[in-house]
Amino acid sequence: MPVDRRDFLIWSSLAVLTGAGVGGGATAGCSRTRPDPGKADYTLRIDRGQIEVASDRTVSTTTYNDQFPGPLLRFTEGQQVTVEVHNNSDTPEQLHWHGQRLPVDSDGAAEEGTPFIPAHGMRRITFTPGPAGFRFYHTHLTPGPDLTGGQYTGQIGLVYIEPKQHPGAFDQEIFLTLKEFEPSLNQNEEMPADFLVGEEVPELKDRGEAAMTASLTRGEPHGYEVGYRTFTINGRALGHGDPIRVRFGERVLLHVLNGSATETRSLALPGHTFTVVALDGNPVPNPVAVPVLWLGTAERVCAIVEMTNPGVWVLGDTSDDDREHGMGIVVEYAGRTGDPQWGAPPPFRWDYRLFTTADRTAPAPDQVIDMLIDKRNAAQNGFNVWTINDTPFSMADKRPIQDVTLGKRYRLHLRNATDDVHPMHLHRHTFEITNVAGTPTAGVRKDVAMVGSYQSMDIDFLADQPGLSLLHCHSQLHMDFGFMVLLRAT
Repeated sequence: MPVDRRDFLIWSSLAVLTGAGVGGGATAGCSRTRPDPGKADYTLRIDRGQIEVASDRTVSTTTYNDQFPGPLLRFTEGQQVTVEVHNNSDTPEQLHWHGQRLPVDSDGAAEEGTPFIPAHGMRRITFTPGPAGFRFYHTHLTPGPDLTGGQYTGQIGLVYIEPKQHPGAFDQEIFLTLKEFEPSLNQNEEMPADFLVGEEVPELKDRGEAAMTASLTRGEPHGYEVGYRTFTINGRALGHGDPIRVRFGERVLLHVLNGSATETRSLALPGHTFTVVALDGNPVPNPVAVPVLWLGTAERVCAIVEMTNPGVWVLGDTSDDDREHGMGIVVEYAGRTGDPQWGAPPPFRWDYRLFTTADRTAPAPDQVIDMLIDKRNAAQNGFNVWTINDTPFSMADKRPIQDVTLGKRYRLHLRNATDDVHPMHLHRHTFEITNVAGTPTAGVRKDVAMVGSYQSMDIDFLADQPGLSLLHCHSQLHMDFGFMVLLRAT
C-alpha cells in the first residue's frame, strides 16, 4: 500500500477516535485554560500513585496526573503553549520534551542547564512546539542504582504536534505505550542483540571481547542488568482493560512508543502487517510493510494496519515470556468472540535502510566526529561503566563536552565495541541516519537510533540549536553510569 507524505499528514492529524483505555485519552486528567492568557494551557502534576495493571494487581509508582501514561497533549505546530508542572514528590524533577527543538531552559535536562522543578514546588514552561509529529515527555534524572526513580517510574506522557494544515480523515488512530514495572537487578539478564540487520565489525568485536575476557579473568562478575516483573501496554497487562475494537476493512493508524527504561521491545499482530509511515514522528521516504516492529527505548513508530483478517488476536511482544507476563493487548474484530489467538510472525530482522530510497545521497558533512563506545565490566560497585572515547560522563563536572559551530553539519561516527544494542538519543535536534552497518543511506530522520552489537552507524545533524545539547544512550542503566556527552554549539 503506497503511502506518501501528504497521506501521512492526512492520517495523522485528527483527534483520537478510540477510548481512553486504548488511546490513552486526549486530555484525561489534564486541564486546559487557553481563554485566559494569564493561565497555563495545560497543567501536569507529579505525584506517587497506584496503577491498576490487572483487576487484582496494582503497582505503586510516580505518575503524571495520577494516570499512566500521562495525559496525551495535542499541540499545534508553531502555536505557543504554556505548561504548568507541579512537583508533589520529595525529589527535584526534570520534564524532558523528547523530540522537540526547544531552548535549553525548556528542554528538560539538568546536564544542559535546565532549571529543576523543585520538590513540592512548581515551574511554568512556555515554548513553541515543533516539529510536527509524534513526540512524548518524560522524567530526566539519573537515579543510578535506585530503581524507584527516573525512567523506572511511570513518568511518561504522549505528545502529538498537529501540522499547520491537516485535511482528511482515517478510520482509527490509536496510541500505545509499551512499559514494564517492578524492576530488579540481576547479573544474568540477556537482551536480544540479533534482531538488527548488519554485519559485526571484527575490530570492534575483538576489542569488546578482549575487555570482557580480561575482566572475567580477574574474577569480576558480569555487570548488573535490570529485569522486570510486570509488563503492560497503556498501563494494563494483556487480557485486562479494553481491547482494540476494529471492523473488517478499516485502516488503523498505530502510534507506538517504547516507554521502557532499559528494554528493547517488539510488536506483532498475527495475520497482519504494519506499513511504517513514520519513525520518531518523522515521515519516512519509503513506507514499507513489515511483520514485526522493533523499538529501542524511547523510539516511536507510526504504522498503518489494514484490518483484513477477522478474529480475536493478541497484538504483543514476540518474546513469549514477556507477552505471557503482560506485554500485549487484545485486538477484537466486530462480531467475533472467543479466546485471543497468538501466532509467531515469520523471521524478520529490523533494518532502518528499508525506509529510505536507494537513490538518495546525504550531503557531505562539514566535520566527522568519531565516537568509540566501550564498556568497563562491573567497574562501579558491580555496575558497568560506559565510555565514549575512553571517558565516562561526570555529573559533577558536566564533562566531557564536544564543541561544534552553529550552522555547520556534523556526522557522528558511532562505533560500538560492546555486545549491547544502544538506542542513541540527541536532544534538541533531529538527525539523519547516513550509514548503517557499513551501508550509506539517507532520508530517515530520527531522534533515537539503535546502534547494533559490534556495529557502526553514522548520524548527521545540523548544529542549529545554540548552547548545550545532550547525546546519550537512552537506556537508563547506561546513561546513569557514564554513557553521555554534551555538544556545545557556539
